[in-house]
Amino acid sequence: METSEALESLKTHTDSASMIKPKSPHEVTRRVMVGAVPLGGGTPVVVQSMLNAPAHEVAANLEQIKRLDEAGCEVVRMAVPSLDCIGAFQAVCEASPLPVVADIHFDARIAIEAARHGAAKLRINPGNIGGLAKTDAVIDAAGEAGIPIRIGVNAGSLDSSLAAREDLTLPQKLSQSAADYVRYFESRGFKDIVVSAKAHDVRATIETYRLLAHEIPEIPLHIGITEAGTSFQGIIKSACGLGVLLEEGIGDTLRISLTDDPITEIRACWTLLGALDLRRRSPELISCPTCGRTQVNLIGLAQEVEKRLVTIEKPLKVAVMGCVVNGPGEAADADIGVACGAGTGVVFVHGEILRRVDESEIVDALMEEIEKL
Repeated sequence: METSEALESLKTHTDSASMIKPKSPHEVTRRVMVGAVPLGGGTPVVVQSMLNAPAHEVAANLEQIKRLDEAGCEVVRMAVPSLDCIGAFQAVCEASPLPVVADIHFDARIAIEAARHGAAKLRINPGNIGGLAKTDAVIDAAGEAGIPIRIGVNAGSLDSSLAAREDLTLPQKLSQSAADYVRYFESRGFKDIVVSAKAHDVRATIETYRLLAHEIPEIPLHIGITEAGTSFQGIIKSACGLGVLLEEGIGDTLRISLTDDPITEIRACWTLLGALDLRRRSPELISCPTCGRTQVNLIGLAQEVEKRLVTIEKPLKVAVMGCVVNGPGEAADADIGVACGAGTGVVFVHGEILRRVDESEIVDALMEEIEKL
């Protein structure tokens, strides 16, 4: 090959290689199955929540699971606080349309029985379940049942010897604790592992998961901000922390933990995933802020549209714009929307005006056109 040809070949090869996008952390994790739901290995980020009905009330838990399923939850977690609750837990597992994860603390015997009575996954913290000696029996029970284990490490429940170390930051302590447990599980031949390592501090959580994605890249990660608070603060903190991680490709499943109805957690999860264009299940509402030009009750209109969109399962972008400045042109990338004037509104699709209606008819007209799409 002539020198010029060789150089051209090398340039072509280099250009092609530079165009190959490296895999994100989410794509290189090991895939595990939670019931029939695949988690990790580049599969869609799984949305989950946790039941808050009393553990012994089967009907109440199943009713909540039904509502969560309708809202888009894909995996649900249930606290099993005592051995007396195993019968109820089994009944819930048998009737649930969603895979049920058993959340166990302090007593390895409960985890073992949950594995034997229908759990799709176990969530344990080896540090508070009795140490590695008692964790061994839990690993064996999960292996026999063919279910994964989530190793959950939280800032408030670190192993005392690790928590006392002053040479490590909190993220380093959390990631080291989780990584050590993973290596122990794998040394015993158990690899169906998911890891979480949460803190209520947003920056600490972000740094912890970055470390985990580097140190144990093959392990699927359950991301969340623990004890994030009530809905307003909790959603903001979760969006900040989890948004950063998801944008970096970190996270195989998520829960937005709120002191609120679990349905709110699911809506928040889907809204966050949709905002990042990772997954869409329901419409995204685009609405402009009010100003002195607005001549309709824009806040009321937008809130009513948002309320009625909850029942729509179409990944649409819906715009509610308050004046001619923020009209069809400004929201041209929306699938459908309304631009308001003096007591009126024009409904448009992809920037093209369909009809003009009075203010009192705006929401109904918009919803009618959405149903046609």
